[in-house]
Amino acid sequence: MRPKSPRLAVRAVIVEDDRLLMVNAWPDGQSPLMCAPGGGVEVGSSLPDNLIREVFEETGLTVEVGAPCLVNEFHDPAGTFHQVDVYFRCTLALGSTLPDTWRDVEDIVTERRWLTRTELAATPHKPDSLADVAFGAGGITYDPLEPLVR
Repeated sequence: MRPKSPRLAVRAVIVEDDRLLMVNAWPDGQSPLMCAPGGGVEVGSSLPDNLIREVFEETGLTVEVGAPCLVNEFHDPAGTFHQVDVYFRCTLALGSTLPDTWRDVEDIVTERRWLTRTELAATPHKPDSLADVAFGAGGITYDPLEPLVR
């Protein structure tokens, strides 16, 4: 049975010193796939408030949420999973740095890395358009339905 609606999630595009913050959100590092930090939206909380919470949980960083820059859809063509991610440009709050003692409260994110555009190109990641969005001129981009990568 198909779900009544797609899952909604938010993600942060955080670029500092020409490097994009990426996380591995596979428990126990089951996959090398990296993505922008973020996660599922909780009902009754704004998209920016959800994103602030998710980024802090996954990285220990406090961010200021800016404008949306990407809407990405992905799904499992053979299954029922369908998710819509809304990406926002974010900046680190004053004094926020990656803490050495950080640990994801849900033990899902196993790695956090700052990647240059060249390093990102050599790293398995999703969505495919992320580099252009993160290191591009701006505006908002829409990615049509991509198959889920495991």
